[in-house]
Amino acid sequence: MKKELFQLSQELIELNHRPFRRYFIQHTKLEHRLSIIIGQRGIGKTTTLIQYLLDYAKGDQCSRKILYVPIDHFVAQGLTLFEIAESFFQMGGECIALDEIHQYPGWSGELKSIYDSFPKLKVVASGSSALEIHQGSHDLSRRAILYHLHGMSFREFLELKNDIQLNSVELTELFKHHQKISHQIISVLDRSGKKILSEFSEYLLYGFYPYFFELNDLVLFHKTLEQNVHTTIESDLIAIYPNLTGVSVRKLKQLLSFIAGAVPFTPNWSEVKTMLEVGDVRTLKTYFKYLEDACLIKVVSGASAKLKKILLPEKIFIDNPNLMQAMTKNQSNVGTIREIFLINMLVNHDIALCKDGDFVIDHQYVIEVGGKKKDFNQIKHLSNAYLAVDQIESGIDRKIPLWLFGFLY
Repeated sequence: MKKELFQLSQELIELNHRPFRRYFIQHTKLEHRLSIIIGQRGIGKTTTLIQYLLDYAKGDQCSRKILYVPIDHFVAQGLTLFEIAESFFQMGGECIALDEIHQYPGWSGELKSIYDSFPKLKVVASGSSALEIHQGSHDLSRRAILYHLHGMSFREFLELKNDIQLNSVELTELFKHHQKISHQIISVLDRSGKKILSEFSEYLLYGFYPYFFELNDLVLFHKTLEQNVHTTIESDLIAIYPNLTGVSVRKLKQLLSFIAGAVPFTPNWSEVKTMLEVGDVRTLKTYFKYLEDACLIKVVSGASAKLKKILLPEKIFIDNPNLMQAMTKNQSNVGTIREIFLINMLVNHDIALCKDGDFVIDHQYVIEVGGKKKDFNQIKHLSNAYLAVDQIESGIDRKIPLWLFGFLY
């Protein structure tokens, strides 16, 4: 093995190590010997890989038992992934992290060979959110465990920004005890001289991505976020779907921009097809799938009470509040931002559109989202219905502060 790889690994581990540990690293053990972490750019995959390696090595970043390999680094060029893993294992290596695996042509075949050849070697890889482990001729679905790393929750943002500790809350507990929970959180923030609504406004602008705290500049953050969108479409998607052409890339960007200006967007296939000059609806739906796979948009569908058929037209949102505001230059509709926030915080729950309210959660809870003047008129006839209300610190009965849903993970 190139000695430069060990040196590079140690340097990058030291450079990218962060003391703050997110929900994922605290609650996900990665015990399987082939784990793949996917997620959009800037969400913290590299930091997670490095924290996991250091946990494995009990904090020793110079340990020869661990190796961090950035796939696209020039030091790794000229060697196959299998050759790197083989040499590392022969030298006593035990745990290897392969970052941005989707950038390597034939990655699935190489991972399959590594898995089958070195049963005592632990492999943790990261890749684009669009990565499919069953893609191509080398199906990894029976070998790899796939994990999705999401953006920072409002709770994590508060912890990182203010150096405090706050507990996550189960959804059922939130519904039952939201007044008590919100008062406890507000008390913790008060001791730090912070106000919950002010912190929430900041989160909606820049709190979804942990790298803001390294930039510490909103204009630069939004510019970096826009660049990441371009890289996701121009590089990551093409690496996974090589059939994408320059024309397709241009139309994907055009479609994303169109959605940002129209959200919440209910697809009118004929209108969008004409706007993009796409010949058939099937191609258009494929474009939407690419954007959804890349975590640039979120699609929420509506279902009947028995959940057996689509009843309401689906709605399409830009993926998260930070991205939405960056793309619209902070001119976003406040109601849309609220809904996007709630959808993101409910990522570990089933969510669908609802005729009576905005969303139905886990097939049983109806939630209506709104500002502090929002009333129960639309959902008063429902027993399991709640208001998620913005601009209030604490709620009462079935009226819950919107920000509190940011404590679900």
